[in-house]
Amino acid sequence: MTADLKAQLVAQYKQILAEMLSNRPSGTRQRLATMLRKNRSFISQISNPSYATPIPARHLEIIFEVCHFSEKDRRDFLTYYDQAHPSRRQGSNCQHHEAHREGMRFRRMTVYLPDLGSDDVNKELDDLILETARRLSHLLQISERS
Repeated sequence: MTADLKAQLVAQYKQILAEMLSNRPSGTRQRLATMLRKNRSFISQISNPSYATPIPARHLEIIFEVCHFSEKDRRDFLTYYDQAHPSRRQGSNCQHHEAHREGMRFRRMTVYLPDLGSDDVNKELDDLILETARRLSHLLQISERS
């Protein structure tokens, strides 16, 4: 595969991600950054078709979940992704609701919280709970390795 073709394929799947992010509520980029344990500039980089930096395969399921990809968008994204990176997703079947991140499977849980009367305060609570869940998952993952 030529470098130009690979760059075009990367740009195609990043364009899909960029469109998904632009159609999501405010705060989605920050939630995605929190879930990936990255900063917002990383999200900007992986969603900008102009940057050739590939998206790590271990982040895909979390991206699909946080951005609420439809099955069609997911299929289209993975078609371009797999063409650009033929061996990157080896060993990962990327089934919906199954995240393969360092060998650990994830599941979704819905939590109902009170409305605290302010979008900023509600977002702060949401981010706190997401960060706590991420840290607990990380601790569980470490204890499984021991």
